[in-house]
Amino acid sequence: MQLVIVESPAKAKTIEKYLGKDYKVLASYGHIRDLPPKDGSVRPDEGFEMDWELYGDKQSRVREITDAAKQADRLILATDPDREGEAISWHVRELLKKRRALPKEVERVTFNAITKDAVTTAMKHPRELDQDLIDAYLARRALDYLFGFTLSPVLWRKLPGAKSAGRVQSVALRLIVEREREIEGFKPQEYWQVIARLLHDGTHFPARLVKFEGQKLEKLSLGEEGIAKRAKAAVENGAFRVEEVETKPARRNPYPPFTTSTLQQEAARKLGFSAMHTMRVAQTLYEAGAITYMRTDGVQMDPSAIDAARKEITERFSGHFCPEKPRHYETKAKNAQEAHEAIRPTDFSRNTYGSGDEARLYDLIWKRALASQMASAQLERTTITLRDGTGSHELRATGQVVKFPGFMAVYDESRDQKQDSEEDESGLLPLMSKGDMPVKEGVDATQHFTQPPPRYSEASLVKRLEELGIGRPSTYAATLQVLKDRAYVRAEKNRFFAEETGRLLTSFLERFFPRYVGYDFTAGMEEELDDVSGGSREWKAVLEAFWRDFKPKSDEVMEKKPSEVTEALDEFLADYLFPPKDGGGDPRECPACHAGRLSLRGGRYGAFIACSNYPECKFTRKFAQPGGSQDGGEEGEIGKHPDTGLPIMRKAGRFGPYIQTGEGDDKKMASIPKDIGELTLDWAVKLLSLPRTVGPHPETGEPITASIGRYGPYLAHSGKYARLRSTTEVFDTGMNMAVTKLAEAAAGGGNRRAAAEPLKVFGAHPVNGGEIKLMAGRFGPYVTDGTTNATLPKAKDSAELTLEEAVVLLDERAAKGPAKGKKKAPAKKAAPKKAAAKTADGEEAPKKAPSKKAAAKKPAAKKAPAKKAAAE
Repeated sequence: MQLVIVESPAKAKTIEKYLGKDYKVLASYGHIRDLPPKDGSVRPDEGFEMDWELYGDKQSRVREITDAAKQADRLILATDPDREGEAISWHVRELLKKRRALPKEVERVTFNAITKDAVTTAMKHPRELDQDLIDAYLARRALDYLFGFTLSPVLWRKLPGAKSAGRVQSVALRLIVEREREIEGFKPQEYWQVIARLLHDGTHFPARLVKFEGQKLEKLSLGEEGIAKRAKAAVENGAFRVEEVETKPARRNPYPPFTTSTLQQEAARKLGFSAMHTMRVAQTLYEAGAITYMRTDGVQMDPSAIDAARKEITERFSGHFCPEKPRHYETKAKNAQEAHEAIRPTDFSRNTYGSGDEARLYDLIWKRALASQMASAQLERTTITLRDGTGSHELRATGQVVKFPGFMAVYDESRDQKQDSEEDESGLLPLMSKGDMPVKEGVDATQHFTQPPPRYSEASLVKRLEELGIGRPSTYAATLQVLKDRAYVRAEKNRFFAEETGRLLTSFLERFFPRYVGYDFTAGMEEELDDVSGGSREWKAVLEAFWRDFKPKSDEVMEKKPSEVTEALDEFLADYLFPPKDGGGDPRECPACHAGRLSLRGGRYGAFIACSNYPECKFTRKFAQPGGSQDGGEEGEIGKHPDTGLPIMRKAGRFGPYIQTGEGDDKKMASIPKDIGELTLDWAVKLLSLPRTVGPHPETGEPITASIGRYGPYLAHSGKYARLRSTTEVFDTGMNMAVTKLAEAAAGGGNRRAAAEPLKVFGAHPVNGGEIKLMAGRFGPYVTDGTTNATLPKAKDSAELTLEEAVVLLDERAAKGPAKGKKKAPAKKAAPKKAAAKTADGEEAPKKAPSKKAAAKKPAAKKAPAKKAAAE
């Protein structure tokens, strides 16, 4: 028997169909072991020796592989054709060797596509494991471990609220934070444009003023309204004739096929996919044999694939769309061993595949790969210059015509945002000759302001990381997900915003570890690691050079007192936290007592700004409110409450601005949301009235309430929650909308940020026809067909779930019938602690539960930090 090891059961099932009865194909379900998450797993003093630990949920898989290996004559390691695939094969070999179950003959095979031809050809050309790729894996794994496990304890002790740092993760975070600083420091400049609306031979077209009073106009030349009105009057009063008509041919060449990073970028722009979701869907397509391997830096295609693409182009279009010679693209990858074939369809004659997100991503890949072998697009750009009689004023009109679409008939790449071009070349211009005088229909002078650089989207951040040479395409999706999971950034409207903790962490690293968040240093490390995989550098020498400087630096910072760290950050962030006041004066002067000075302080829940006269003066401000600019108003009385007559006071708290009315037991307080604009008396009364009762649920009769909690506005009903998009919705949402949102949340679509986006789409259920999806649920991943939900077993890796397994889970769950007893159980339990724990994932726990929960845990408070450190 010949034993073949691959990563996933879907891949195993596909390959087993292509091989004979003499082959047995088993899946490792990804990596089978890793470094234990504890100190000492990598030992620099012992030549960077590493301890490996078997994953707890892989015991049965490894036992199955071991038993099969004992019966096999030959072991074929057929994991993915990249560094991680090589590492999985190495782990399997080493573990079988340790268990004395390794067959005499061990070989490695790789294939770039899971097709019968590719698999059978690979089996005829085995090789040995690539030690250079294994060394590159060991170097990266050890480096990331040493970076994280050395730096994270420093963060826990010196920077409250920080969770972790990573070699690539921290640099990506720095990019987002620096962009935030650019936006905050940007000062918009006013400028005007004068556009004439012209008509010639029935065609309307615009012409922009490019020369005024003999001076060529730059973007900011018309900087204020007065000069813009003068320019407008000059155009209105002038008689403009055509002086020049310039027509130039232009050519646009197709784009190369997708690499991992360009696929992530384009899927984000065109389909709205996150990088993580793109890779999940692409993995499914690859395992089904629809596309080639999706983790690649290469842009070239196999010659047979190029021939197939050219044949498809000829059959679908006329011969003009297929160039005389095939197109060849050069890869930008620094290491040829890790640069595989570009992402492409395995069969160009199949222009559709699958359903849902799989079909959408496949369509994108197919079009891009096909277009890469098509003819260039032929364009014609026309520029018309018009001058008045004096020659001191000049208008210009531009247009572009597609003479031959070429590859654009199939595909055109999107952009992150439109270029700030002052001329629109997309319009059509009438046929004109020198001396023509088009009719002037009107003249517009429009005011504009320069715009700050846009915040990063996933696509633009991946592109920037790739430009800097930081990280590798296969790691980008996981890196960005960690930043969101750690709450260092938040994503709104597909843009990254730096959170308070992320900004503070970046400042800490820039102040105390500037070298290790430097772009050049991180890119240089990537090159060294690539050299290891290329065989030109020894992996332990790379680790030694890093550790020699990094360990003493981390020890130095660890020895500092927390107060010393805070003082250093206070000085480092002074320009941001205490910007100069418009009217002059000391920006650090306390606005409450006017005697103390403000400074950065560290607390149990993070950094904040406080007055030096504490405890006499208790003024505080959130770290994320530099100079008080985001407070939204001064402290003091807003007005009298119309019902009680008591004053409503605006105050600045440690966690941001809030309002309060009454004192003692009658006191009511409410945080001020950021999205309500100016705080008026009406808004204050509304906020203090929360929670709002929408009405009784039509099915249960239980009340539906709307309020604002720790994670924003939400709806609540019988312990279930659903998010609302804005504060306004808290007061405007009616019964129909509330019921709909709660139902969506119950199905996994409304209570989590990423829940609306399925992790995977399998296809139609063979019996009821419902589309089966893998979703991220409150208690873990689950599958649904729209009617039945089935939670995945804990030992099951969601990434490896197949359609057949999903159908079995759904059918078993449906056979059990509805869970009638589960609703009554929470109502009968006496201990409110469990109720609090159950609603901890909701928007706001019941008021009584937190106090009892805290009291129950109080005796163990001293042990909490040690447990937290061990968990981290």
